[in-house]
Amino acid sequence: MPLRYHMLSPAAGRDAIIYLDNAATSWPKPPCVAEAMVRFLAEVGANPGRAAHRRANEAAHIIYDVRERIAALFNCGDPQRVAFGPNVTEALNLTLAGTLKPGDHVITSSMEHNSMMRPLRWLERGGVDVSVAQCSADGFLEPADIRSAVRRTTKMIAVNHASNVTGSIAPVRELGAIAREYGLLLLVDAAQSGGVLDIDMRRDMADLVAFTGHKSLYGPMGTGGLAIGERVDIAAMRPLKRGGTGSRSQYEEQPDFTPDAFESGTPNVVGLAGLAASVQWLQTTGIAAIRTKEQALTRRCINGLRAIDGVRIYGPGDAERQVANVCFTVRNADAGAVARILDERFGVLCRAGLHCSPSAHRTMGTFPNGTVRFSIGYFTTEDDVDAAVSAVESIARGKA
Repeated sequence: MPLRYHMLSPAAGRDAIIYLDNAATSWPKPPCVAEAMVRFLAEVGANPGRAAHRRANEAAHIIYDVRERIAALFNCGDPQRVAFGPNVTEALNLTLAGTLKPGDHVITSSMEHNSMMRPLRWLERGGVDVSVAQCSADGFLEPADIRSAVRRTTKMIAVNHASNVTGSIAPVRELGAIAREYGLLLLVDAAQSGGVLDIDMRRDMADLVAFTGHKSLYGPMGTGGLAIGERVDIAAMRPLKRGGTGSRSQYEEQPDFTPDAFESGTPNVVGLAGLAASVQWLQTTGIAAIRTKEQALTRRCINGLRAIDGVRIYGPGDAERQVANVCFTVRNADAGAVARILDERFGVLCRAGLHCSPSAHRTMGTFPNGTVRFSIGYFTTEDDVDAAVSAVESIARGKA
């Protein structure tokens, strides 16, 4: 049955919304995030490392505070081995382009976001060999498939920790063991997992963790970075950009030590002030508590959608084996049209399409049409989930 699309006035449904697009960016943020950003702009405002006056020193202290918090969150060891940038995409590009060279071999999975796949495909054109381990249709990666892909020239295993589409969780610790066995580096894309899954770089044997601040770390956009483990040779990594760092200004060569080697230019201190506040909130709230709440809401969402005739859920369909991303289709309905009706008729904000992960959708069998994705966050409520499921039921029954 074709969908009936209802046009509403611009003001309709805007007073009360149900935000289920946390995989794109978390919302709302803890109040402390905006408070910290306003405080920096109003009371500090200086450029860290570019002067010795009190305001510049306070700005530097803010950055070091968040560096320490990220290092503790991921257990990477030395806080100076946390390099900040604008997002996880830049961190992945820095790692891949800065570490791999022609003739090297890298292994990734078929569930990767384009933030991983596009840099790899670019490097492939320049002589880097790329192997893609095929995941199951529900998004799971078998460590044995990674092991069987290892070659003499393999240098790195590069995978996302949790899919931004299905939420399926990769076996990072098992991959870390394989990486150590063969003397490889393990790069983990933690865009969807940092702040909601327990990440311990030493325990999990992860050498590089790329993170973003604005998703499950509940910080502002424009923040992210790379946590670099002790096995990585910093001096051998090529920076993406070079320039002023505020350190060793007498030399015209780029510093070869962290974090300066990878942090050229004035940093986003106002954003990092917000990130420091959000990570402190995470540490106080507890990742285990956040995970438990999101699992309960994810289970409620899955069970509700599964009971609707004509709705198909993709991915694990199991809150224990995924983060809080639930993707689905409605029979005989275009995913984009479903998302538009959810927004304009019911005030449910979600995302439809390929989610910047065409490889994942090919793996799931949903390419090129894609799916609708509900992504739940810590501030989502049971009422939000129930209302969203009810809206999908109305659409599936042709009542919307």
